[in-house]
Amino acid sequence: MLTTILAAAAPAGENPYGLQAALKEGGLISQTVFAILVLFLFVSLYILFTKLFEQQKIINQAKRVRSGFWTSNSLREGAAKLEKNSAYRQIVDDGIAAQEQHKQLTDPVEAHDWLHGSLARSEATINSQLGGGLAFLATVGATAPFIGLFGTVIGIYRALIKIGSSGQASIDAVAGPVGEALIMTALGLVVAVPAVLAYNFLQRRNKAIAENLSSFSNDVLGYLASDGKVRPVATKATAAPVAGAKAPGTTTTAGQAGGVQTRA
Repeated sequence: MLTTILAAAAPAGENPYGLQAALKEGGLISQTVFAILVLFLFVSLYILFTKLFEQQKIINQAKRVRSGFWTSNSLREGAAKLEKNSAYRQIVDDGIAAQEQHKQLTDPVEAHDWLHGSLARSEATINSQLGGGLAFLATVGATAPFIGLFGTVIGIYRALIKIGSSGQASIDAVAGPVGEALIMTALGLVVAVPAVLAYNFLQRRNKAIAENLSSFSNDVLGYLASDGKVRPVATKATAAPVAGAKAPGTTTTAGQAGGVQTRA
């Protein structure tokens, strides 16, 4: 009995129904489909982790902005506290540059419109960079199942050819091509599902980041348009909270309470 078990285990590495055998059975078409799906999987994972890193970096920058940016005496002083490649510093630098450029215009343009347009372009540039690669995830999520289905169709077709050439539908004749077909179907789903989940997850985080950037850009616009007289301020903690009041430590911005509160 032991001899029988060892004999059965010996050819395990040469399983005629394994992945390598299935790809060999499927020929060039199945091997190409398999290579494309594996490539899609690795690129999708690369995009996911790199975008998570980029997003977390901007989220950490937002925390630093909330903790100390608006306590500075000027925008330049506040920008100096931020990282050189910070998304928030880019907005501040673009706002300051737009204010200086407006003074050099020969054709009169409303300062508010000029500053708003410049800050909006800065936001759009950052959001565009954050959205890079997400189109690929969406494409993979939409096409990977059909690419796998194409491999499935080829596998079933080869199974039918074997049945027709052998004249009998034995398990030996159809197991290889059908196994290859099932592998391609499963691989297509394995590639597509994570890509769709990653796309939705990253899009949701990008939306939250875009809202924070828009709020900060609005605050910078208010500061520039008022020569520094308007800026968000942190509310003080009170002994007894009032119904509808903000929690201690929160910040009032331009988009809240109908306008920007000025420093007392």
